[in-house]
Amino acid sequence: MRMRIKSSLSGNWHSGRNLLTAALILVFLTLSSSQKANAIPAFARKYGLRCSACHESWPMLNYFGQKFKDNGYQLMNDRDAPIWQNPGYWPVTFRIIPIWHRVSTSNVPVDQGTGITRVTTSEFDISGLDFHTGGTLEKNFSFYVLPSSDNTGSFHFETVMARLDNLFGSPWLNVKLGKFELDNLLSEKRILTLTGNGGIYQLYHFIPAGDGNIFGQMGDNQLGVELMGHSYNDRTRYSAALFSSSDGTPGLLYGNSYNSFFTVSQAFDTGRLGVDRIGAYAMAGEASTAYLTQGGTPLAGSGSANKSFYRAGLVGQFYFGQHVDVQVVTQHGWDSAWFGQGYGDPIDNQGGPNSIGGATLPTGAQAPTWNGILIEPHYVYSPQLIFIGRYENISMSRQANGALCTACAGPTGGPSASNFGNISSYTVGYRYNPFMTSRAGFAWHNEYNLLHQEGTGPMVGASGLNVNTSELMFGFDFDF
Repeated sequence: MRMRIKSSLSGNWHSGRNLLTAALILVFLTLSSSQKANAIPAFARKYGLRCSACHESWPMLNYFGQKFKDNGYQLMNDRDAPIWQNPGYWPVTFRIIPIWHRVSTSNVPVDQGTGITRVTTSEFDISGLDFHTGGTLEKNFSFYVLPSSDNTGSFHFETVMARLDNLFGSPWLNVKLGKFELDNLLSEKRILTLTGNGGIYQLYHFIPAGDGNIFGQMGDNQLGVELMGHSYNDRTRYSAALFSSSDGTPGLLYGNSYNSFFTVSQAFDTGRLGVDRIGAYAMAGEASTAYLTQGGTPLAGSGSANKSFYRAGLVGQFYFGQHVDVQVVTQHGWDSAWFGQGYGDPIDNQGGPNSIGGATLPTGAQAPTWNGILIEPHYVYSPQLIFIGRYENISMSRQANGALCTACAGPTGGPSASNFGNISSYTVGYRYNPFMTSRAGFAWHNEYNLLHQEGTGPMVGASGLNVNTSELMFGFDFDF
């Protein structure tokens, strides 16, 4: 989100105290006006379900909601086909979030003073607009379309897909084509946190410092085809996707390279504790590092000299009764040494290197590898109130540079520090839904995130400074 830096915050104490008082009063009034939750919009209007039928806490799915999604947004009854619905039914949901937030970043290079400072700003803001529409075109023919904008109103297509469900009468065969979220068991598109760094899973987007491989981001929607299947009770699931190595960007920008994503998982009934699930995933593919040029500019669609990469890990979803659950994701990542030296994306990043013309890797270049873990606990006091926490840690196990280039932190010709680019992220917050009807939903959202990265700040002596970014926000998350 865009920020305008304020010259001073020292005179804002009294106004800030008044703002905090008003916010506490608003929280009290919101909590005291609670009503019984019913259902989310769009699908709820079709089936008349309560929100707690599909959601542990909106927008996060529970076991039944995941099964509904796996069935192609169908309950497998005679109400699935839209021909049986009231002609006035239109499966549409709008979502936008007005907020107040405060962002503070350490060790920012500036032209004034010592050349390094902390930048802190706070203001009212808005999120982008999501325009969801999805459901069934006919029984076992489903679709989802999501035009999405940033907070200036600039739109793109986040999701555009159609799906053939239960081919040959079997839930094991479902085919999806278009732009869609990868089948991550912990879905980033249903994430419960909203800050700039806490509103994504860092593990799904991690790229080593100085690395040019944008194509291995599990959290971004991708353009391709997916085959997925599940048992009748949804305890056993698998998926296999093939998609362009374009990070979801349309228009044939990069060339003939593809990526794949595989998942498999099994759920277990643990009695009074709940239904737990464990699974594994692997993302493997290749992307171009060389592009023809036109007037010195890399030519879109001319990619070649493909190099490989992969990410693989384990996933667990563990429930401890009706109120507590913990979700865990691990990852091991590997990129070709070419990506580690910044090759891969000269189309969007015009300053990036292009390996056309017999380029060679510098002395000491090696394939970067890393290991990461994500732990996200939830305390669901009720379907209306959930407390959220998350810890992520990503540590480099092998740096890309045995001899460091200027583009990376550290002195030219010196080795990368073993912890260079490591990330730690901490997020806490809560969401309260005073109501959730079949017409609209509303959440009072409060969140704090702290992101720490090793050595990626300005150079001081022989190493780069660490960078800390924190964000405090509250806002109204509503859909209708």
